[in-house]
Amino acid sequence: MIKIKRSPTADTRTCDFKTVDRDTLLRSSIVHIGDVSAALGFFAARLKAASGVHDFDKISEIDKFHADFVTGFEKHDWWDNHRKVNRHHLFEADGVPDDVNLIDVLDLIADCVMAGMARSGSVYELKLDPQVLQKAFTNTVELLKKNVVVEDAEAVSA
Repeated sequence: MIKIKRSPTADTRTCDFKTVDRDTLLRSSIVHIGDVSAALGFFAARLKAASGVHDFDKISEIDKFHADFVTGFEKHDWWDNHRKVNRHHLFEADGVPDDVNLIDVLDLIADCVMAGMARSGSVYELKLDPQVLQKAFTNTVELLKKNVVVEDAEAVSA
C-alpha cells in the first residue's frame, strides 16, 4: 500500500492559490514528486513480478507444450490453456483478463519484441484492439487508486 499525505496546496483547483506562499508550494511540490515516485515504484514492482512468471507454463508444462509444438500447434490443448493462465496474450479475446492492465500490455510488448528479434531478427506489426488498450488504461488507474491511502495526519499545508 502506498501511503501519501494530503497535499491540496500544489494545485489551483484544490486551494485558494492566492494565499499559498512560495515555501508551501515548494514543500507541496516536493511531496508530490515523492508520491509520483512511489507510484512508479509500485508499477516497477508489478513489472518485476510479471517478469518472474512470464510464460511459466512453458517450463512447468513442458511435455504438453512440446506435444502441441511438434504438431505446429495443429494440436493446441496447451496453447488454449496458455492464453488463459498468462495475462499478456492480449491479441486473442480469451487471453484478455477482465482486469487487464498496462503491466500486461508492457509484458505483451516485451514478449513480442524479444521473441521476434531473437527468432527472426524482426518484429511483426503489433496492433492491439483500442478497446483492450482503453480497458487496460482504466484498470491501471483503478489498480493504483486501490493501492493508495491518503493520510490526513501531518498534511502538507500553509
